Amino acid sequence: MRRVLTLSVVVVTVALLAIGTGAAAVGGAAVGGEGSASTNSVAETAAECETTDDNDLIGCWNGTHYGDDFDIDQGDGLTEPELEALTHRKMARVEHLRERPFKEEVTVDTITREEFQADRADDGEPTDADREFNRWNDQVWKALFVVGEDDSSAEAIDAVFGGAVGGFYSPAEERVVIVVDEGEALQIDGSTLVHELAHAMQDQYHDLGDRRYVGDTQDADLAVDGIVEGEVVHLEELYDERCEENWTCLGEPDEEAGGGAGDLNFGILQTVLQPYSDGPFYAAELVEERGWEAVNDTMNEPPESTSEVIHRDPDYETTDVEFEDTAEGDWETYSNQGVDGAETTGEASMFVMFWYQAYQAVQAGEPSPTFDANTHLATDETLATRNAYNYAHSSTDGWAGDELYPYRNDAGDEERDGYVWVTEWQTEADAEEFHETYLRMVDHHGAERLDDGVLDVADGDFRGAYGIERDDTTVTIAHAPTADGVFDLRPELDPDGVDDVNGENAGDGLGSSDPNLGDGNEGDGEGDDEFADGEPFDGAVPGLGVVVGLVSLVGAALLARRSRS
Repeated sequence: MRRVLTLSVVVVTVALLAIGTGAAAVGGAAVGGEGSASTNSVAETAAECETTDDNDLIGCWNGTHYGDDFDIDQGDGLTEPELEALTHRKMARVEHLRERPFKEEVTVDTITREEFQADRADDGEPTDADREFNRWNDQVWKALFVVGEDDSSAEAIDAVFGGAVGGFYSPAEERVVIVVDEGEALQIDGSTLVHELAHAMQDQYHDLGDRRYVGDTQDADLAVDGIVEGEVVHLEELYDERCEENWTCLGEPDEEAGGGAGDLNFGILQTVLQPYSDGPFYAAELVEERGWEAVNDTMNEPPESTSEVIHRDPDYETTDVEFEDTAEGDWETYSNQGVDGAETTGEASMFVMFWYQAYQAVQAGEPSPTFDANTHLATDETLATRNAYNYAHSSTDGWAGDELYPYRNDAGDEERDGYVWVTEWQTEADAEEFHETYLRMVDHHGAERLDDGVLDVADGDFRGAYGIERDDTTVTIAHAPTADGVFDLRPELDPDGVDDVNGENAGDGLGSSDPNLGDGNEGDGEGDDEFADGEPFDGAVPGLGVVVGLVSLVGAALLARRSRS
C-alpha cells in the first residue's frame, strides 16, 4: 500500500505482495475482455458431470456438480483432497450462479500469515521516491481528516491491511491464495473461497491485469472496484441465499480468519469498504435491468467515479476542475505525484471524511452516542454488506469533481506542508451544503475565527489554519500551518461563510440527532438524510456501520494501488 489507497481489490491483491518483491506486473488469462454471454449448455443433473471432459457444461467442474452434497466437517481441519473437492464444487456453483463456465483450472494454495506478511514487507530503508510519495499522500489523508498531523498515512494503511487478509487472487500467477495462521489446522471461510474464485473467473474473461482496472486517482480506483467487487459480492450474496435454501455448504471455521482490529484507522478502513458496500447494489441493478450481459459491458468499461456507483447512474455528470497554481513564498506542488501533482478524492472519500469525525467523537465518549441497529463497532461483527453501509448523503451529494494539490515548503530549517483543495458541485445548493458541513467539522476541532476570515485550529490532530471559500458551485479549501501560509498558498482566496463558525449561527460541530442517518437499509442512493442543516453535533454515528471482521472481504481486496510514477 505504498501508492495512495488501493482499491483495485483483485489486481491490488497482487500488488500488495509485489511491493516487497518487485513483481508488480499483473498479467492474467488474457481472453480479450469481451465477457459475452455464454452459449454453453447447463448441467441439469449430477449424472452429466462425470469427468473433466464435461467442464464445458455450466455447473460442472472436474466431475463435480453444483448440487453435490459432501460430508465434510472442517472442525478438525481440512485435508488437501477435501480442499480440492470443495474448490471444484465452489467453481461449479459460481458457474451456475454466473451462468458461464470457467475457462481453465484455478489453483488454490495456502500461505501462513507470517509468510504473507514477510512477502509484503518492504526491503531496506525507504527510497527518496518513497519518502516523497508518503509526504504527498500524508496531505491527502490529512485533508480528508482521516490521518492526523503527527501520524503517517503509510503506517496507517499498512496497519489496516497487514493482518486482515483471509485470502486473495493473484492475476499475475492465476491462483487463489488462502492465508492461514501458523500451526493451525486448515480451516477456511467459505465466502473467502467463493469471493476469490469469482475474481478468477473475472480474470479469465476480462484480464484483471489490464490498465483499465487501475485508476489514476483514489476516486477512480474505488470506482473501478465498484463493479469488480460489486459483481463478486453480489455473487456471494446469491451463493449465501442458496445455502440457506437448498444447498449444503461448508460450516464456518472455529474462529474468523485475519488479524485483530487493534488500533486500525477506521477512516481508511471505511474508505476501502465502499466498493463492497455500494458495488453489490450497482451490480444487482445491472443484472435486474439487462442480465449478466450488462455486468460484462460495465466490466469492459468500468465506472469512472464513485458517484456513478453510489447513485447507480452510469451517466453521472462531472465537470472539469479549473486550477491555477498561484502559490507564493517557496511553496511548491509535487509534479511527479498523482495526476500532475493532484489527487481526486471523490464523493465516497468525502463522505467518509464527515462520517469519521462522528465516529471519533463517539470513541472519545463525547457526548453519549445514540446508536442505531446498523452501527457495528464490535470488531468481530460479520459484514452484512446490504444492511451495513450507505455512502450517499446530502452533504456530499452533487459532487461534480475535485482536485487536491498537496504542497511543500522546505525553505529555511523547517519542513512545512499544506494543500489546496478545489471542489466542484452540480448546483449552488450542493456547494452550500458541503461548505456548511465542512465549516462545522472544522469548528468541532476547536477552530477560532481570525480577522482575515481564516479559521485557526490551535492544537490537536488537525491543527493549523484553514481558508475556506465558496463561489457559486466551487468550494476551495487552503490549509497551511499558519494564516499567512494560507494566503501564500492561495493569495486570491477570500474566506467566506465565517459567521457559521464562532458566530451567531454557529453550531458546535457536524452531526445529527437522527439515529437512522444513512442506515443503508433502503439502498436507494438518494442521500436524503441531513447532518448539515444546522443540527448540533451530538456524537451520533451515521448508521453506515464500522466493520472490522474483514476476513475475506477486505482480505480479498487489500492492497497496493497504482504503480509508482
